[in-house]
Order: sequence, then C-alpha cells, then structure tokens
Amino acid sequence: MDREGVLSYARKKYGTKPDYPWKRDPDSVVLRHEDSHKWYGLIMCIRREKLGLPGNEPVDILNVKCDPALGEVLRTGKGIFPAYHMNRFAWISVLLDGTVPEEKVLDLLDMSYSLTASQKKKENRRGPKEWLVPANPKFYDIEEAFRKNKVIDWKQSSNVKVGDTVYMYVAAPVSAILYKCRAVEVDIPYEHKGKYVTISRVMRLELLEQYDRTRFTFDVLKKFGVYAVRGPRSMPNSLSCEINGVVSSGAGITERRNENGCTGTDHDAQEYARLQKSSR
Repeated sequence: MDREGVLSYARKKYGTKPDYPWKRDPDSVVLRHEDSHKWYGLIMCIRREKLGLPGNEPVDILNVKCDPALGEVLRTGKGIFPAYHMNRFAWISVLLDGTVPEEKVLDLLDMSYSLTASQKKKENRRGPKEWLVPANPKFYDIEEAFRKNKVIDWKQSSNVKVGDTVYMYVAAPVSAILYKCRAVEVDIPYEHKGKYVTISRVMRLELLEQYDRTRFTFDVLKKFGVYAVRGPRSMPNSLSCEINGVVSSGAGITERRNENGCTGTDHDAQEYARLQKSSR
C-alpha cells in the first residue's frame, strides 16, 4: 500500500482532508480529526537508513498511534518500527512500500483513529450501555406515570444514547429499582424551570420490565457495590446479572435464572458468583 491508498481510505472512511503544514517539507502529510484537530496519522518520506535499514533510498512511512501494551509486539513485525521523530513508545512507523500488507496498514490506521478520538466521539461510537438512574418521588410520581403510559419523557442524562438500557431507581421512601427501560429517543428539546430542577433536554424511555419494590432494594444494591445513587451512573455488571435473572410476568413477578448465567467477562462472572454466595 502506498501513501495515495492511505489518503484515499482516510478520505472515504473518516472524511479526512490531508493537511500539509510544512512549506519546507511538502511531502509530509498530517491526518487530523475534524473536531479536535488531533493527529491520528503522519505520512513522511525519509531515507531508509533513518530506520536502520540498508541503503539510502527514500521511502514513505506512516506514523500511527498504538496501545503501548501492543507496541512492543507490533514492532517485531516486518516493516514496523519505533516511530521516527515521534514518541517511540506510543507511536510506530509503518513502511508504505508493500512490505506491510494493505489490510494491516489500514487496521493500524483505524486503531490510531480510535485511540486519538475525542471523548465525545468515542462515546458516540460505543455500543449499547446500561445505566442506573435515580428518580425522586418527592418531585415526580414516576410510578403513576408508568401506570398511565409505557413510554415517558425523562430528564436527559448526558451520556445516554438511543438503545441504551436505563434502570430506574426510585428513591426514599421506596429505595429500590422498579423499572427497566430502553432509551428510544434522546436529546429532545424541552423547557422547564422549576424550584428544584431545570430541564433543557429530555430522553424518551420505553418500559421493558417492572419489578416488585421489595426485590431490588438499596440493601441489595449495596451487596453489589452500589452505595449511593445520586445521579446517573453505569450499571455494575454483577448487578445487571442479578436483575436479569428475574423477569416480569403480567401483574406478578416471577423469578427465572438465565440458563447462560452472567454474560460478562470471566472476572465479572466470578465476582457475581461471590456476591451470590455472600448474599445467602
């Protein structure tokens, strides 16, 4: 793969326009993120001897960022070197003379793009996530709202995306998780300025399951490492496994352990088993 192939790929996949920032070095090209202007690639033409290779002929290289934990392994590959003129631990130089297969060059460029992306861009690219969100019955009767409708509007939590799962924890005097919902629409403009809360955006939540108020109480949550629910937070995997072993059946609540158990990592499964044992 040559430099034109890299530039064409970056333009088609990421909409990147090549940047030539140095008048004295017109062959060097910087690939930047459009939003943050951070580099994710640098193409240069250098002498082969600069990389410790035999000969003094010019050769194109692509500098990309890599996970430091992978860098040592990657640099053992043919055509991949510690970065020329950049941080040699966080970046690598890749030959663009056909030594490194095209697929690998593009995989490394994709990795660099992901590693250098802004937090907002990373958040937009992530998969579905589970959240634990508090509801204060002193300010809003969420139980009455869900009795009337299966879809309600709720104050937007900044990181919640469409498709995310939202578990609603109803605060004292209930002090328990009562609802499992799915975010079906987010960032809906809304104007409300009350004595205790101001709302400028809402998200639309669809009710998936309802739980008995005696099942997932605050005392149960503490066994899974949740000692406070003062604002939206990520759902612990072990607690998610516990909750999803209980399903709603009409007006009643029926317990059913998933056949496959916890679907998280081995560490999560071990932690889940430990918590189950300690809660007995």
